[in-house]
Amino acid sequence: MTEMLRSGDAGYDEARTVWNAMIDRRPAVVVRCSSTAEVAEAVRYGRAQELEIAVRCGGHNIAGLAVPDGGLMIDLTPMNAVHVDPEQKRAWVQGGALLGELDRAAQEYGLATTAGNVSHTGVGGLTLGGGMGWLARRFGLACDNVISYQVVTADGDVVTASADENAELFWGLRGGGGNFGIVTSFEFQLHEIGTRALIVEFTYPMSAGFEVLRGWRELNAQAPREATFTASIANGSVTVGYVWVGEGGFDLLPAFRALGPVTDELVEETTYLKLQTRDDSVQGHRYRRYWKGHYFKSLPDEALRALLANPGVGASLQAYGGAIADVPDADAAFSHRDTLFEFVTATRWEDPSEDAAKIGMLREYAATLAPYADGAYLNTLNEDPIQRAFPPAKLERLIALKTAYDPENVFHLNQNIKPARGMMVV
Repeated sequence: MTEMLRSGDAGYDEARTVWNAMIDRRPAVVVRCSSTAEVAEAVRYGRAQELEIAVRCGGHNIAGLAVPDGGLMIDLTPMNAVHVDPEQKRAWVQGGALLGELDRAAQEYGLATTAGNVSHTGVGGLTLGGGMGWLARRFGLACDNVISYQVVTADGDVVTASADENAELFWGLRGGGGNFGIVTSFEFQLHEIGTRALIVEFTYPMSAGFEVLRGWRELNAQAPREATFTASIANGSVTVGYVWVGEGGFDLLPAFRALGPVTDELVEETTYLKLQTRDDSVQGHRYRRYWKGHYFKSLPDEALRALLANPGVGASLQAYGGAIADVPDADAAFSHRDTLFEFVTATRWEDPSEDAAKIGMLREYAATLAPYADGAYLNTLNEDPIQRAFPPAKLERLIALKTAYDPENVFHLNQNIKPARGMMVV
């Protein structure tokens, strides 16, 4: 192991700092790994020392699961290499890489694969949870574009998972989270997209919000796969629009302008790389954060009214469908492929005295939308039960896989799928 950090060492506090400033835990040791062999050694070390094990890449998990109090943090951030073969349209990405590193390497050739909307998110955490992004309606989720995984298991062994090798593990890694091992390398399929993107946003007064959202919902039903429809409610107004990757995208503008009285308009041609950094947190990790999420398989008028009922709370919607729904549900652990929209309500603040009020406000708002929800995205779960991400039959299969690969639940600091009863460490 090349570098081990303990409290008081240079770099220790930086390593334990994650995106959510509410997380202030102190690992007993941080092991910064530079190779798959070092990750395997770290797992064996942690188990021999009976330390709780967590894995850190981008540190974007809202619950701060990468930081174990008094345990072993396996820090993958030194493993950030990306290799692109433009002829094969493949990318080999180490487990500690951030999305921006993958995007930059692929865009040198006008290529990309589905990645999230914030460049400093870890490739690993995003992809293992499914991986929604602006290209998903055209090319599927991030996990749908993985050809193979290199995995360090709970025993410290190194295995490859693909459609032809350890196929059941491959199935589980496609949306089952970090439950089955530490992925140290991903092989992705890339796609030709060029370098252009179009961002469209129209803002309307809250008084027109209901009719605007109804019209936006109907437009989405006919949207081309190049377009990912978005909506947000904030600051007493409603904003709807879309992101389009590739050439074109202007034909939808008249229909959006006709939805209601536009108070502000953004039509911005940009590059795909700039699009992918647009939502970055330039303030770093200074904010305390909380979010709640739902999947909507329909969006009836009653749900729209509930969305608009508390204009003081921010909310966003992003469209699914297209290539996401093309993949048969049984082909991967990821579930709820018939989702129409993903809903997230999120906030950030700096004063710890506001924690209870901010969290309570979002919980209450999300609860009003729960009657219209059907499931949730694994990567947005915090205190929610794992059953929200997977239907019963699929969860049963995932439990069997967890029991086979990690019967003692060594990798439990995640959106955890517990092994079969009687096999767990108490």
